[in-house]
Amino acid sequence: MILFPAIDLKNGQCVRLEQGDMARATVFNLDPAAQARDFETQGFEYLHVVDLDGAFAGKPVNAQAVESMLKVIKMPVQLGGGIRDLKTVEAWLAKGIARVIIGTAAVRDPALVKEAAKKFPGKVAVGLDARDGKVAVEGWAETSTVTALEIAQRFEDAGVAAIIFTDIARDGLLKGINWDATIALADSISIPVIASGGLASIDDIKAMLEPRAAKLEGAISGRALYDGRIDPAEALKLIKRAA
Repeated sequence: MILFPAIDLKNGQCVRLEQGDMARATVFNLDPAAQARDFETQGFEYLHVVDLDGAFAGKPVNAQAVESMLKVIKMPVQLGGGIRDLKTVEAWLAKGIARVIIGTAAVRDPALVKEAAKKFPGKVAVGLDARDGKVAVEGWAETSTVTALEIAQRFEDAGVAAIIFTDIARDGLLKGINWDATIALADSISIPVIASGGLASIDDIKAMLEPRAAKLEGAISGRALYDGRIDPAEALKLIKRAA
């Protein structure tokens, strides 16, 4: 089970949003590379990064910040935001990103996900961000008409490494992960699922380690790590003990 610390990039800075709203951003660190190094020093083993500006622009925007992180840490990085074509997938993997996350294009262009997953086995994840059960796209600015399960099922045999499922209503609000919806999704597909959106306390870490969550690959934590609601040492010790 992996606890992924999250770095969300906006204007080259490390921020957290509330419910995906760019107008409700809190800056936590002006230096993303320093933040990434801190997370590695704390003992985390896998970093989750989102180029927020890229998600809205449809192409990478914070590439410089991402590259600066890759230079100072050894742990693998999964990256999402603005990855909408094979060329961008290839470019990021060539720069040392361990796994790319395709979100909007997974809804609009499923063939891209299948092609990328076939070409780069184990290197492509799908980001499904749901608002009232329906998947949102374009940096969460638009809501589609399909459910997360419907989209996840499209990729059952495509070789996708993971599905990252976010409940937008909870994201950045510290209300706790929507474990019921996340586990229901994981139980309905064979692709590993990563929980995201609202992780609030050590209770969420304990919930992630319960037997019913066994099919999950892990969870992503953002604001709770930044504001001290979760002690990294305590969380990682719990996970290690459960392993």
